[in-house]
Amino acid sequence: MCPPTTLPHVLLTLLLSMPLPPCITPTMSDPLLLTLGPSAVNTVAPWMAKIKGMPTLLMLSMLLRFAPLIIYKEENDADVEPSVLGLQSHWDATYADELVNFHEQGDAGEIWFGDEVMETMAAWTARVCVSVAAGLPCDDVDVLGTREAVFAVGSVALELASWNVLDLGTGNGLLLHALAKQGFTDLTGTDYSEGAIELARAISARNNVDNITFVVDDVLDTRINQLFKLVTDKGTLDAIGLHPDGPSRRVQYWKALTKLLAPGGILVITSCNSTKDELVAEVNRFTHIQKSNGFNVKDDKDTNGLCVGSTEPTFEYLDHVRTYPTFRFGGIEGSRVSTVAFILSIDSTM
Repeated sequence: MCPPTTLPHVLLTLLLSMPLPPCITPTMSDPLLLTLGPSAVNTVAPWMAKIKGMPTLLMLSMLLRFAPLIIYKEENDADVEPSVLGLQSHWDATYADELVNFHEQGDAGEIWFGDEVMETMAAWTARVCVSVAAGLPCDDVDVLGTREAVFAVGSVALELASWNVLDLGTGNGLLLHALAKQGFTDLTGTDYSEGAIELARAISARNNVDNITFVVDDVLDTRINQLFKLVTDKGTLDAIGLHPDGPSRRVQYWKALTKLLAPGGILVITSCNSTKDELVAEVNRFTHIQKSNGFNVKDDKDTNGLCVGSTEPTFEYLDHVRTYPTFRFGGIEGSRVSTVAFILSIDSTM
């Protein structure tokens, strides 16, 4: 699926390349067109001068088909203003400075959302993975009791060691260090900034951590050809959303994750720009977009090169962290940080 800003243009290019018979010209007062809302009208307006002769029903049919994309863009455009935090140039400069500070002063750099959130996220993620593996509810507050009820202590370690982990936008890599302390051993961190990866490698070398692989990679244009049982994101989706093309890039993000997560794999996102409910709503909109456009991964290959047939990946909400400090405003309770887990289910039509 193409981003919202390019898909209609691709289709229009194909349509306009075909000869069309003279007919009624669609106008901005068409009732069905107006029902799509102001964003649809504004998006379509520049095309109107170019499509004289296109059958009105054909035009409306196309708009209705891509309405979910237009609506998605409208809803997300209103949420977050673009920022330099969404630009790679900003992060390249930031990590260049942090790399200098590390070599001169031994400073590992900033931990997004702070140490407490990172440690909470790591411990909670381990509990979720063990719960899923054991077939237990993820919202069981008795963490140790949940583990000990199903696994011996050694078996917990073996279970977590079997989960290969990918941390997106890893930065200095310290979240992976926290996950390693929980018992995860197969760890990979990616970041599109070479400076971040250089810093992460230097910190790991200093701390004698040798079970983490760091790779320069952009999740929106990933070159990684591997499926992971656990993918973590601490602020990366936030940064993607702050790019001037944030709404379309967020759609790309979710699509990329369907190709990085193994079936039944878990995604854990920590965000300071989206609440739990907003992240769940975004996932639901993405699923709606997929279904509206007949998205599937037909004749895809699994990690062993075997055909897995036609599949439709769907993210389903699992649980969220409930222990972060909360506040109330306007009758609504929230926290400054949200951590939410989703599981990737695959419906196969082999």
